[in-house]
Amino acid sequence: MARIAVIGAGMGAMAAAARLAVAGHRVTVYERTDTYGGAVRRFERDGFGFDTGPGLLTLPAVYRDLFVKTGKEPLEDCVELVQVDPSARHVFADGAEVCVPNASRAGVVTALDEALGAGAGERWGDFLVRAREAWDRTRRPLLEEPLWPNWQVLAGKEPYPAVPHKRLLRTRHARTLAEIGAWELRDERLTALLESCALGYGLDPRTAPASAAVLPYMEHAFGTWYVRGGIRELARAVYERCLKRRVEFVFDAEVMRVLDRDGRVAGVELRDGTVAEADHVVADVDPARLKVMTDRPLDKAGDVQVNAFMTRPGRFMVLLALRGGREAGAVHRTVVHPPDPTSELDFLATAAGDQPPPTVTVLRPDDPALRPDDGHESVVLSAVVPGAADWEEEGVVRKYTDDLLEAAQAAIPGLRDRVLWQEVRTPDDSDEETSAFLGAVPAPALAAGQGRFLHPANTTRLPGLYRVGGWSHPGGGLPHAGMSGALVAGLIVEGPGFRGSQ
Repeated sequence: MARIAVIGAGMGAMAAAARLAVAGHRVTVYERTDTYGGAVRRFERDGFGFDTGPGLLTLPAVYRDLFVKTGKEPLEDCVELVQVDPSARHVFADGAEVCVPNASRAGVVTALDEALGAGAGERWGDFLVRAREAWDRTRRPLLEEPLWPNWQVLAGKEPYPAVPHKRLLRTRHARTLAEIGAWELRDERLTALLESCALGYGLDPRTAPASAAVLPYMEHAFGTWYVRGGIRELARAVYERCLKRRVEFVFDAEVMRVLDRDGRVAGVELRDGTVAEADHVVADVDPARLKVMTDRPLDKAGDVQVNAFMTRPGRFMVLLALRGGREAGAVHRTVVHPPDPTSELDFLATAAGDQPPPTVTVLRPDDPALRPDDGHESVVLSAVVPGAADWEEEGVVRKYTDDLLEAAQAAIPGLRDRVLWQEVRTPDDSDEETSAFLGAVPAPALAAGQGRFLHPANTTRLPGLYRVGGWSHPGGGLPHAGMSGALVAGLIVEGPGFRGSQ
């Protein structure tokens, strides 16, 4: 039985902790704040509740596997999963809108043809077929296996089978998500639908590789799910599973240093000077913070990621307590697209110039647990924003708040007259809760792009030190965090011979 210290109580960390405890190890989790879940949190006031992290779940099979492997109670005995249908309503700048059915190719094709014109559905359906091929080519090495030293296999050939595009007597293939939209979808609204899947993670579709097509494919193929009571309930269920497996949690315990002895990890030192010896350390922290904790280069790829992550976008949110219940036919998720998406992307990349209207996501869960009664409604508005903006500047916050409220009126009838109160959350709030520099949002790992969209491996140059969670392989998002926990547990339990889940 090994002693294992886990830094942070995020979803990836808890997923690893539960699996390691079942394998017979003594696991202690040290969390800097007073609660578990990492970015998966809840804000409550006056009987209203709001998810302040992810609001929806894709690939629930990742957490079903976690619960199967760590006990007799399946996931559905611990939380109630509800398929969100339609998956999303998209409102475009030209006034067109479409409700995209959940996990139904035929339904999606029909809906797009009816909303955007004949042929739109077929082009999107053909794109999904190609996206599936990219998924099949990358799923195992990108998501189910550790990132071994030969990771270049994920950085070279683009796995997305782009359609040849003839231009100026040359034949070209899409190498970015934006080129897929321009050359294959050939409709600004379909392009906006495609690009919003990447933008939600702070990815610029003009630079994101074509393999990012797997992101909308995941939603289409595996569905979009909501956890009754809010996604925070998923974090609670994973935490309670850890407790049942005798994982120990120490809250308000900030790890300052990862200790090593004779070239191998030896434990952790807390802010109060306490030293906890350990045979293995699992760190669910961002690359910059982990580098400070170890005061050593952990690997070349990790150093590259530290630099790249410094400019990652964050998320701005407005939590709305509304008087009046949801109207009949209200949709759980609406994405309101801006009139000038290019300006939005330029601003995200540079934070320079005038602040343009952003792409806004409106979440309206029909959940009695999140409202005081049926005469009220809780709503979350969110947009991806430059993390480096001055969030202490009142004008910046006010402008974003007004932009989000203006966009949300397309999703919620009579919105401004219904607002009882609102709570604004900036990337600074995420920084405070998760310690991610400037509240940065981790994106899922992507193949191709010369390896620039991969995350640091779960192993490091310091034997016994492992990385887990959204800032490590295979990247950000709830399912990816859960996968990272499975990978780290496998590496510790089975050793260097571990080759991933079968």
